[in-house]
Amino acid sequence: MSAVVELQNPKSDADQIAADLMRRARAAQEIFANADQARTDEAVRAIAWSLYKLEHARELAELAVQDTGLGNVPDKIIKKQRKTFGTLRDLLRAKSVGEIERDEKRGIVKFAKPLGVVGAITPSTNPGATPVNKAMMAIKGRNAVSIAPSPRGYRTTELAVNFMRESLGQIGLPKDLIQILPNPVTKDTTQALMEAVDFVVVTGSQDNVRRAYSSGTPAIGVGAGNVPVIIDETADLDSAARKICESKTFDNATSCSSENAVVIVDAVYDKAMEALKRAGGYLIDASQKQKLQSELWKNGKLNRHLIAKNMKILVDAFGVPAEAEKSRYFLVEETGIGRDYPLSGEKLALVLTVYRAKDFGAAKETVRKILDYQGRGHSMGLHTTKIERARELAEDLSVVRVLVNFAHTFGNGGGFDSGLEFTLTMGCGSWQKNSISENLNYKHFLNITHLVTPIPEDRPSEEALFGPHWSRYGK
Repeated sequence: MSAVVELQNPKSDADQIAADLMRRARAAQEIFANADQARTDEAVRAIAWSLYKLEHARELAELAVQDTGLGNVPDKIIKKQRKTFGTLRDLLRAKSVGEIERDEKRGIVKFAKPLGVVGAITPSTNPGATPVNKAMMAIKGRNAVSIAPSPRGYRTTELAVNFMRESLGQIGLPKDLIQILPNPVTKDTTQALMEAVDFVVVTGSQDNVRRAYSSGTPAIGVGAGNVPVIIDETADLDSAARKICESKTFDNATSCSSENAVVIVDAVYDKAMEALKRAGGYLIDASQKQKLQSELWKNGKLNRHLIAKNMKILVDAFGVPAEAEKSRYFLVEETGIGRDYPLSGEKLALVLTVYRAKDFGAAKETVRKILDYQGRGHSMGLHTTKIERARELAEDLSVVRVLVNFAHTFGNGGGFDSGLEFTLTMGCGSWQKNSISENLNYKHFLNITHLVTPIPEDRPSEEALFGPHWSRYGK
């Protein structure tokens, strides 16, 4: 009998933890629910400043690298400030309170309402930036948010939450609008939170995404990345190489938007490879390739000791000459795609796989095969001067985003030269069983009431609707 009680206790304890968070969150959200737009934006701005402030961004970046071992401090500071600044720009330009849209022709007026309490599941790759990014969007909708962080990034997320809570208190709002699950975070407490809240947003492991979708609570999850990019014969090769290098190496390739493969058309292959090397790539030769592959994957899974590490660690692990440390990332030529060719998948490391294609059509098919193996739905890139080729890719391939002449990491999640919304959570559509096929943004944190009034009757004739069918097939 005692054994049964012990088995039940973890679930019971988890439910109690979630219930305590919910009680405080609902009380805080009830106070905030009637805030006007100016007060709502004041709260969003305060939360943004709590991370954008340089000393806070630096402290969180240092703690994240110390605890998770992922990425590097300078880039994490840039990421925190850039994403926060861009997201704040987007949010302050949007209406999220009261009447937000009017369509006189259709007789429809839309009013925004809160969702309630949002559960935010956040990853170890961005334990400071992602929680704040989601909190800003949730608060823009006048919601409360409870965060379940990755255990590896707990201290960083807890500090970020404390900064946000202090910022809310400073402007006279309830601190419990933003909370964090108590440590240690477990699968049971995360599951209990997802079942208790009104809405769940998950960034991180696919296991957590699946759990969110099966929690009984409306949920938005994300899919796996594995970004391929094409360099065609019309591209500015040095510009493309520089962009790929800056994007690939940012925060040691922690981003799901980081390039994982580059497909180069034959006509410029050798010149493009030279450009990639000039920009910082180190080409692995055939004798070194197997060692790299066997170290980067252990028992069919990425080696967590090499994910998002710097070049010195990788150079030592791969057994390549010490001179490779002067480079910024590795280039590895490959021809195969699929389970037997792990280099065709996502690497989350400073390793870029290179494919050679006969022409643009062959390059497109190589990208299609890569995405069919891993990353379908996420995104891809093209370096070209022929925009019609980008249209062809957008029409033919199963991805949510096709980026043209971008450093992919900096354009995919929103950029100052990209019209995509700033975010750290990117939907991949039904291709990866995601409920959204766009970048997560404030609209996903709103309930919308439609006020409908009569308009002049809009009833076409039967002939107008059925005429083409009748003329061809008869009545």
